[in-house]
Amino acid sequence: MNKTRCVGTVAVAAATVIAVSGPAGAEPSAMTYGTSTSVGVHNAYEKDKYPYFADALDSGAALLELDVWSNGFGSSWRVSHSNPIANNNNCENAQAPSELRTKKRDQDLGGCLADMKAWHDAHPGHGPVLVKVEMKDGFNAKGGRGPAEFDALVRQKLGDAVYGPGDLAAGHATPDEAVQAGGWPARSDLAGKFLFELIPGTVEEGNPVDNLWTDVEYAGHLKDLAGKGELARSAAFPAVHGAAAGDPRERYSDPSLRPYFVVFDGDAATYLNGSINTAWYDDRHYLLVMTDAHNVPPVIDGTRPTEAEALARVKQLAAAHASFVTADWYPLPSVLKTVLPRGA
Repeated sequence: MNKTRCVGTVAVAAATVIAVSGPAGAEPSAMTYGTSTSVGVHNAYEKDKYPYFADALDSGAALLELDVWSNGFGSSWRVSHSNPIANNNNCENAQAPSELRTKKRDQDLGGCLADMKAWHDAHPGHGPVLVKVEMKDGFNAKGGRGPAEFDALVRQKLGDAVYGPGDLAAGHATPDEAVQAGGWPARSDLAGKFLFELIPGTVEEGNPVDNLWTDVEYAGHLKDLAGKGELARSAAFPAVHGAAAGDPRERYSDPSLRPYFVVFDGDAATYLNGSINTAWYDDRHYLLVMTDAHNVPPVIDGTRPTEAEALARVKQLAAAHASFVTADWYPLPSVLKTVLPRGA
């Protein structure tokens, strides 16, 4: 299928304003995490994109996605796109920087987290990385893979390299109250940090007997922790999944869960179709992840557009208040390192 090509002065303009932050590079000093737009890679654990997860981290991408399965057909958190019972990924469970790219791949979530820690130890000043976790079939608390176990695993593997809801909400009752009061930290203050985003998975969302999706289950977990003064134990930010007009949190029948959502995630083309006021997110300092950026009209290639096309698209979505722009643009590392002012 022919793809529409869009190369012009807007692409040149995009290229002139980018700020680049590689794995060990300095962060743009004037931007906060909430006032910047950066770029991510969909399903970065796949071997046809990166031979090792360390390569994905080295790319400079600000968001990397993992697909995780938690069902009872295995004893661990499996990382795979379509195999619910086995691991199929580029993670190797490195225990030190010297082991990166040396061990057997196809490890579980703990192995992917170990790779992040080993890479982090080699690049302690790296830019903040948002790890987007799609819980393909949701949590499995009865099987020992619920929200508390997820937190414990992430914290065990990454320690103080994690920036979680408790860090954001310090001094405030909820994450929403925190971002309304002061927004997100400066990007430079998040150097060396991993943040985790959780979204419901495709299998979970399509399961007619699953009435407790990842977003609600984890938000309830955060509420419970906050009630006990233990929000610092949490490791992830649940996202409201799916582009929608108004305040999408109104879908949650329990209004007490809504203040635990400060991340929103959905289809870029839907956000830009004229029915959604994306400035609403920016005004309230919420993070907005726009996926499948290539499908915004005019459509460009989802994997190998020209660099000018991809940069122009990133600039377009930055102007539309995206915090993160994602696609399968792994062949374009210069684009993945791009950081722009949000809303400009």
